[in-house]
Amino acid sequence: MAAGKTSDKPAATGFSPDQTDPKTPWAPENDEAPLDHKAVHPDALASGRTDTSGLQLNMPAPTGPYSVGMVGLHLIDKSRTDPYVFGNTPRELMVSLFYPATATSGHYQAPWMPSISGAHFLASRGLSPQEVTLPRTAGHVLAPVNTKLGKLPVLLYSTGLHSDRAMGTAHAQDLASRGYLVVMVDHTHDANEVQFPGNRLEVNTMPAGAHSSDTLKVRAADIRFVINQLGTISKGGNPDPGHPTLPTGLSGAVDMSRIGMFGWSLGGGAVDTAMQLDTRIKAGADLDGQFFGTAPSKDLDRPFMLFSSGTHNRNNDGSWRTLWSHLKGYRVDIQLHGAAHLSFSDNEWMVPQEAGLLGLSQAQLQQQFGTIDPDRAVKVQSAYLAAFFDQELRGKHSTLLDGPSKSYPEISFVR
Repeated sequence: MAAGKTSDKPAATGFSPDQTDPKTPWAPENDEAPLDHKAVHPDALASGRTDTSGLQLNMPAPTGPYSVGMVGLHLIDKSRTDPYVFGNTPRELMVSLFYPATATSGHYQAPWMPSISGAHFLASRGLSPQEVTLPRTAGHVLAPVNTKLGKLPVLLYSTGLHSDRAMGTAHAQDLASRGYLVVMVDHTHDANEVQFPGNRLEVNTMPAGAHSSDTLKVRAADIRFVINQLGTISKGGNPDPGHPTLPTGLSGAVDMSRIGMFGWSLGGGAVDTAMQLDTRIKAGADLDGQFFGTAPSKDLDRPFMLFSSGTHNRNNDGSWRTLWSHLKGYRVDIQLHGAAHLSFSDNEWMVPQEAGLLGLSQAQLQQQFGTIDPDRAVKVQSAYLAAFFDQELRGKHSTLLDGPSKSYPEISFVR
């Protein structure tokens, strides 16, 4: 799905039950393919420098009323073996939690991606940490949770194929600033890079010919496991085997009765699969992702939002039509005109800033990201994601979901 050359890694493929052409434009190929043809800098893999004089990337600020805290956790699922590596290796995950916080002074702002994985990420684009400094997020590491808000509704995030959890950071920190506990999940060995404690880097090892439906089953199992670990936290436990310090107030802030999920691209497809597997997920939102396997052919009685780019919807994606007919609860299908597939990830604000280094013209940027202004794209998406989850997890009806809004003319409703 990403523009530019494709990775040498085999990508997951597959097609929905009523889709005749497996080469449909909505089949994910690699959501983190390099965006240009520059050679990889060898020093990019070794350097973790952040104090460079190169391009400093900046990400959109959260729009909610609360400060944001962040903590990263290492989780090990001893009940499952990792399907992407040889041997009886337990499934390991890294997750990031963003939440409304207080007393953020003295707590440094988390990097968009840790140094080692960040250097690997830049190298995949033919860039180095000397050329590009990845941004800091709004998340203040280990800042106390804002306990005045009581228990927080939980949102889980799954990202694109071979993409990193960091690709949903703009949405995660915005939703956290609005009072959500957002849990971003890296799907190890599906993601191109995941940094574990001790600066251990795990990369994409998915086998050739992996079917997207199988990939989604792994992701759904990852999500169910993470929800179980949130249950441990809610009871005062610490599921990280290293037992690091957790933010003050976190255990009392996890509302296990109000859990939602959203995802981009293949991660959006994972939302339906995860909801079929785990009924604790009360509402789901798919950001421009196709569905695979049998999940979209099964009835789902919980609220669901389809949120697509300007060139994708039920009219050209059979998997969306199939799912739509099986959604028995509240359902809404909206389209962001002027946006492209990559517009629903942090690529939207990042790549235009890197365009000069990547050698991308304005025409190429518009081909990859559409014509919508990057900051506007993020703002509109955040507004509608918040409106949907506010309505379904907080019981706050939003008129934004009733129909077209003069404030957001880019959004149309697919009836």
